[in-house]
Amino acid sequence: MNASAKVAVVTGAGSGIGRSVALTLADAGWSVAAAGRRAGALAETASLTGGDVLPVPTDVTAPADVSSLFETVCGHFGRVDLLFNNAGVFGPGGVPFEELSYDAWRAVVDVNLTGAFLCAQAAFRVMKGQSPQGGRIINNGSISAHVPRPHSAPYTATKHAMTGLTKSLSLDGRAYSIACGQIDIGNAATEMTRGMRTGVPQANGETAVEPVMDAADVARTVLHMAELPLAANVQFATVMATAMPYIGRG
Repeated sequence: MNASAKVAVVTGAGSGIGRSVALTLADAGWSVAAAGRRAGALAETASLTGGDVLPVPTDVTAPADVSSLFETVCGHFGRVDLLFNNAGVFGPGGVPFEELSYDAWRAVVDVNLTGAFLCAQAAFRVMKGQSPQGGRIINNGSISAHVPRPHSAPYTATKHAMTGLTKSLSLDGRAYSIACGQIDIGNAATEMTRGMRTGVPQANGETAVEPVMDAADVARTVLHMAELPLAANVQFATVMATAMPYIGRG
């Protein structure tokens, strides 16, 4: 453990964007708590860097797990300087809205929104109470925080809600030097977006292959946001594959 390093908690750190961000932070000298449901995947994340990574198996939908996560981090590292609120699921793809089950809706809301709330609240409490006071929360929004994909109501609704959570945390955190920003990501090449490379439904009813970008491009942006002084904040950042269908007619 590096006593002088800043401390980050990264959720969903067992794969994809979360793993890339955890590794990038660790390689930049941060101490990182890698949280996620799969202990083996978290251990693999930790093995991929010579930096300081502590795997902490966590179900972000369970209040007791989230409390334990932050107790473990504070016990091991002494404080929390950054939460990257990244854990998320897309939900059932290709299901028409009128056929979407309550259980499917609830599963996405529980992870993407309630999980983000629980982690942010736990981080907020630690950051408010520690000395020196303060820290930063970066929420993983999505291009879907702006525009939906076909048949994506649960995911899109939670990502729009994440924007409201970001704004509320930014306001409520001012008095305690807690900064909050959001990174909206489009088509990073991860397991969740593997379908982009074979074809995904478009708004006009067609199926088309979409460009993707390296998750490392996202991680570098998160690192930039994380390393700003607390007097400065990137409120919203959009990082996307340049040619993906988002601006204009695609």
